[in-house]
Amino acid sequence: MTTHSAIIQTDAMSEWQAVARRIEHTLLRPEVTRGQISQLCEEATYYGFALVMVNPCHLALASKLLRDTGVKVGTVIDFPLGATLTTVKRFEALEALRLGADELDMVLNIGSLKSGDRTLVECDISSLVEVTHQAGALLKVILETALLTNDEKKLACELCLAANADFVKTSTGFGPTGATVEDVALLRRVVGNRARVKAAGGIRTAADAAAMISAGADRIGCSSSVSIVRELGAPVFCR
Repeated sequence: MTTHSAIIQTDAMSEWQAVARRIEHTLLRPEVTRGQISQLCEEATYYGFALVMVNPCHLALASKLLRDTGVKVGTVIDFPLGATLTTVKRFEALEALRLGADELDMVLNIGSLKSGDRTLVECDISSLVEVTHQAGALLKVILETALLTNDEKKLACELCLAANADFVKTSTGFGPTGATVEDVALLRRVVGNRARVKAAGGIRTAADAAAMISAGADRIGCSSSVSIVRELGAPVFCR
């Protein structure tokens, strides 16, 4: 883990704390209960994760539980397909922001990208960027890289930049595969310092997280957050 430490560890914090500050503690399965959301928020507060990522129906609860903790709340928009109407995505975003979301992860309209409809894709993103930034929140765009060619990944990043999105993100976690080191590195090369990169999908170990960060990921979205920081020496969380 020496390469990992060299990239993210500082004198002011331990390795596990530095990693935790990059993690979005995520629970997006359809069967998730309110009790599980409560535990997710408790874990995020205890370990100092950057954010919890929940489905929109759990936003109000998560926002209440995390108030004044320093942990942000995020949710997904048009998840996991990205194929609904822009007007519907915009309304969903407005409702999520009203309920306390600090960050939104929208899914790219993959079919439109593949059809070559650049205008629709960019306008789709721009519409959500507008309402998100007006609320002082951040917008990430999920590309679902497993479904795209390298040229399509580059085009998707360019459209995200043109629309002023804050992050490009690899995957929903519900696609055929999740994040890869190669895709994270490609996204980083295209966006440079004009946007941030989030790696998500299939990141289950400290070595996985280290590889993604080394490739250029600013954030890690995963549901194995606790086991990752525990592997790096974090204390056991007890409710």
